[in-house]
Amino acid sequence: MAPAQNAGFVNVFIGTDGTGHTFPGPSMPFGMVQPGPDNRDFGWNHTSGYQYKDTLLLGFSQTRFSGTGINEMGDVLLLPINPRKAQLKNAYFKNTESGKVGYYTLTKKDDVKVELTCSDRVAFHLYTFPEQEAQVLVDLQHGLRFVFDENSPKGLVIGSDVIIEDNTTISGYCSTQNWVNRKYFFTLTFERPFSKSTLLEREEKEEAPRYLLTFALPENKTLRVKIALSSVSVEGAKLNMKTEIPHWDFEKVYQNNQNSWNNYLSRVSIEAPLQQKEVFYTSLYHLFLQPSNIADVDGSYRGVDDQIAIAPGMAYYSTLSIWDVYRAAFPLLQILAPEKIDGIIQTMLLHHKAKRFLPIWTAWGQDNYCMIGNHAIPMILSAYQNGFKGFDAHEALMAMVETSTISHINSDWELYHEYGYYPFDQLDNESVSRTLESGYDDWCVAEMARKLGEEEIKDTFTKRAGYYKNLFDPETQFFRGKDSKGNWRAPFDPLMATSPLNNPGDYTEANAWQYFWTPTQYDIHGVTDLLGGENLFTKKLDQFFTTGALNPDKFLGQEAMIGQYAHGNEPSHHIIYLYAFSSEALTGQKYIHQVIHEFHHNTADGMIGNDDCGQMSAWYVLSTLGFYPVNPANGEFVLGSPQVKKVHIHLPDSKTFTIEAQNFSERAIFNETRYLNGNNITHPYITYQDIMNGGSLTFEMITQ
Repeated sequence: MAPAQNAGFVNVFIGTDGTGHTFPGPSMPFGMVQPGPDNRDFGWNHTSGYQYKDTLLLGFSQTRFSGTGINEMGDVLLLPINPRKAQLKNAYFKNTESGKVGYYTLTKKDDVKVELTCSDRVAFHLYTFPEQEAQVLVDLQHGLRFVFDENSPKGLVIGSDVIIEDNTTISGYCSTQNWVNRKYFFTLTFERPFSKSTLLEREEKEEAPRYLLTFALPENKTLRVKIALSSVSVEGAKLNMKTEIPHWDFEKVYQNNQNSWNNYLSRVSIEAPLQQKEVFYTSLYHLFLQPSNIADVDGSYRGVDDQIAIAPGMAYYSTLSIWDVYRAAFPLLQILAPEKIDGIIQTMLLHHKAKRFLPIWTAWGQDNYCMIGNHAIPMILSAYQNGFKGFDAHEALMAMVETSTISHINSDWELYHEYGYYPFDQLDNESVSRTLESGYDDWCVAEMARKLGEEEIKDTFTKRAGYYKNLFDPETQFFRGKDSKGNWRAPFDPLMATSPLNNPGDYTEANAWQYFWTPTQYDIHGVTDLLGGENLFTKKLDQFFTTGALNPDKFLGQEAMIGQYAHGNEPSHHIIYLYAFSSEALTGQKYIHQVIHEFHHNTADGMIGNDDCGQMSAWYVLSTLGFYPVNPANGEFVLGSPQVKKVHIHLPDSKTFTIEAQNFSERAIFNETRYLNGNNITHPYITYQDIMNGGSLTFEMITQ
């Protein structure tokens, strides 16, 4: 039987309108390039270069991120132009725009039709002009800018070396300075020769060229162009092109792209209405977009130390939005793409060897140090806990320890040790959030040490994992900012959200209510004891979901709200599932259903909050299946309530894990009785190994 063609259910426009910050252009699973339209090159709304309602068009660049809150990439911008209507070159007809897995198209207002597809490392453009006279702008100064200053140059390039090799090929490299400082190498080749190249005048401080190329086209009025990227060299880019697309068959590249996606998207089959399938498979699609393998076809990559090496397994992964994806996207990838996991961990360990601490948030192989904590640590523990052996566990533990003991960007271990927390008068921002998130990393180091028989390390980090209690205020029942003399920050408002870029304070894109639950990722019993027992734990959860929001601000992580639960940002994502450890498990199932149906839709504005490289999508996928990793590193998936009647997860070695919601209906959305392979489940979770062994999980659905 042919695999289900689930790529047909993907709506690439979900999340492109509003704050999802996704993009509609093509990519391969875990691919290096993502060609697509750039409406604007700066601004929070256009972090992927694109916004659905925008019809301004700068051109089509070859790289971008999915769902991030900061702008980066946007390499090698091309804009085909009808010289007879050049005044219309920067706009397009919205009703001509469409996209699907592996393909994007629009018709510009100057009547030029643009079609895009790609392989892993090579973008492929097809332009159809209204006449045989044609032009193409090649803009190498372009980029998607994190910081915008009217007085700064329009692009990000701080150095370049570009040459026109002949009348079909332009190659070179650019060095850029933005969210990260990086180098990219490229070669672009036109199917037909250009008759003229005009070097456009550079604006002040610009360091890369722009060319306006003129073509005389044959009768079919089409022009194809391939753009290959590399982090290593022009020769690497040329090898990528020669290996992946040695021909000019646009349709063949598109079909290969679709086949690759169907391989991944067919790993889960669900029985659901069409609209639900569209949201589900689009979420899977967004999950598999990253991390990106930035190694060339021969395994060469440029590391964080700017040195070139050969990657083990021919893969070096970047676009690692670690603060986000460690929570659910990485555990989900371990189920659905287990062949990628060893390579991701190996990449982190290679990064550590070069930098002496594990990566924080990498782009194009370079660290931007964005967000707090060192959450590569739980990712490594998670992989080891779940049986992945393609890396040296003792080397990994030493990397975890070194990252947690030698101070580096965002981590001041001397201060942390001296006080047992980060005092706000010594650390002027995010002091509570940094303490709480470091506690989780510490627990993960202790657990890894325990598994490897390193008792001294285990004892040291077990003690550190309890530091969060030093910030608990029994009077307010919150974790609060405390100074170096032991005084609480005053005044204190648990509803007031803070963020380092917006209203700085003790919390990271959240408030005291939302960060209260961070230690429950690894110490539910400890937090329960602080509150005085299970009934008070349940009461606190109830208050959390019913306490009204104070002027919700999306720039402070306050978006898609249910009480204080902010589904639009990651610190809240596990909290609904804490009801499984309370005296009111069905209440959590009610809220899961509410989030699924209120905050996820099959429309361009159907994602509320940044997708953050697949984390929001992973929450949706896992919650639809009926479970979620409250502790992403211990191999447990806490049971919630499935949102479809039946699921088949197709696993390696021809195994299948089947999830069935018996008596499922619009009203029967709750469950109290579950069976794993016919045996009653007496605890509120199943394990990674339960899933990967194959078998069945059955929920008996009821009304409340």
